[in-house]
Amino acid sequence: MALLPAILSSLFTIQFVLGYFANGFIALVNCIDWVKRQKISCADGILTALAVSRICLLCVLVLNWYATVLNLAFYSLEVKLIVHIAWTTSHHFSLWLATSLSIFYLLKIANFSSLLFLHLKWRAERVVIMILLGALVFLVFHLAVVGTDEKMQMNEDKGNITWETNLGDIMHLSNQTLFVLENFIPFTMSLTAVLLLIFSLWKHLKNMQLSGKGTEDPSTKVHVRAMQTVISFLLLFVIYFFSQIILLWNLSTQQNNSLHMVCKVLRILYPSSHSFILIWGNKKLRQAFLSFLWQLRCWLRKGK
Repeated sequence: MALLPAILSSLFTIQFVLGYFANGFIALVNCIDWVKRQKISCADGILTALAVSRICLLCVLVLNWYATVLNLAFYSLEVKLIVHIAWTTSHHFSLWLATSLSIFYLLKIANFSSLLFLHLKWRAERVVIMILLGALVFLVFHLAVVGTDEKMQMNEDKGNITWETNLGDIMHLSNQTLFVLENFIPFTMSLTAVLLLIFSLWKHLKNMQLSGKGTEDPSTKVHVRAMQTVISFLLLFVIYFFSQIILLWNLSTQQNNSLHMVCKVLRILYPSSHSFILIWGNKKLRQAFLSFLWQLRCWLRKGK
């Protein structure tokens, strides 16, 4: 059984390094472009904030991994509380920024004649800001519940008073409910965005066929790239979410340590892998990445 933890630790570390590189690359390229142009677009701003939040999420996940696997002495209940709050915060921003990006792509790319959609389309940046502000209010409330729930669990051994036990159960149930809502609401929004993008693309292709034009046009390519980004986010997030649910269940039942480790490895796929898809789906980032690979190849040739 010692072989399995070693293999999983290697896979986890590789994913962490790749994810850290990809997110760092996104943030660096956009920040350099921001300094050069003295301005940054809404999409680039979201991508940069998303990359930073995922770097934080990756750091929290890798700390939790090695502290658990190596059973580090400093990983006390107080440290676990801080790590849990850090995970809640980074996870929250990572999820809601990705959702905001999905909504922004929908408003900027899709074409519908609805007056409500046109009203939102003209104010796409304001819509994104309002979504993030609403998510920030939700985060503050969630952190208060998480902190209270964790502290009450830490103090469980100090006494067995009925009202404290009942209050602890209520806070724990509230924490779990908020966790589900925090994931379900943005997931539903992103799913709605991708479905509307598919419908918009279908209408666009139908109009192109009726006008006798081909289907290979810039609008079609933009639709496809946006859908690839959002669909990949949804698929990876489903893996992440169910891995987290299994982790919570396994932690409460103390069933299987190997399953616990496998779920943690699957969980890190979301913040690491999706960033490469974001790079490939963005023209500026893709060109910068290909340029980096070309320079790396030339440097390795010179080294030989």
